[in-house]
Amino acid sequence: MLLAETVQSYIAAGLACVYLQVTGDGQHFYATIVSEAFTGKRRIQQHQLVYQILGERMRAEIHALSMQTYTPAEWLATQAQAI
Repeated sequence: MLLAETVQSYIAAGLACVYLQVTGDGQHFYATIVSEAFTGKRRIQQHQLVYQILGERMRAEIHALSMQTYTPAEWLATQAQAI
């Protein structure tokens, strides 16, 4: 069974993240990813970047990945609204 921490390490190895959290049950994972690399990209392009980093692991190891992606500015705005 694949651990959420392992998926998190895969993403962190390929993408400089300001914040990264992955949770899951071994097959289905949920990720919150904040990266400067997302700046200027549409949401679909951000997700494609993460899928590209995970590569073959998306077919072989990870059954499903749901993600929320943010630029650092978007993340700060989201956190300010939560207060």
